[in-house]
Amino acid sequence: MRDIEIRDDMIRLGQLLKLAGIAEDGTHAKDLLDAAEVAVNGEPENRRGRQLHPGDVVTVGQDEVRVVTA
Repeated sequence: MRDIEIRDDMIRLGQLLKLAGIAEDGTHAKDLLDAAEVAVNGEPENRRGRQLHPGDVVTVGQDEVRVVTA
């Protein structure tokens, strides 16, 4: 599991996927979500705009990242 630092107290899921290098761009992030390949805290998620907070864990295939504050 990798920690991804954010400056604010919240980040949207699509932004996190790009920041973590999981998605190349917004279109790729949407494709991952539409294909039901993304889970947040163990629950399937398909909303690119979902708000994530420190401590949330996002899983895409074998890639797992945790949101932390900088």
